[in-house]
Amino acid sequence: MAKRQVLTVPGIPHHQNPIPQGVKIGNMVFSSAISGADAETGELPEDAETQAWNTFRNIRLLVEVAGGTTGDIAKMSVSIRDDETRKFVNDAWLDMFPDEDDRPARHTQAVNINPRYHVQIEFTAVLDGA
Repeated sequence: MAKRQVLTVPGIPHHQNPIPQGVKIGNMVFSSAISGADAETGELPEDAETQAWNTFRNIRLLVEVAGGTTGDIAKMSVSIRDDETRKFVNDAWLDMFPDEDDRPARHTQAVNINPRYHVQIEFTAVLDGA
């Protein structure tokens, strides 16, 4: 049986709940909900655009802590507070995954999340060669 490795990105707080940012089991990586806190300051910006870009940056940092790259991400589940945030998520998505023939599966839905957050993303990755 594979041992669970807890993944943490310094500077990205997980404020209220006693859960890891992600775990790695074998060559699989599973994230908790990743938000748009600034990895350098730990602060959560108020605007949706900055939160979206920070969220994708934090995803990149977390998958790298696991020993992978964004090319290893297989699926993303995106929760947005409102549909206006979708355009910022799409911009950051296209920046991270510019090749339309090489993108993870994705599901995006507007949900009732904590009003401080505009976007939260969970992902699953399969590490290449791990």
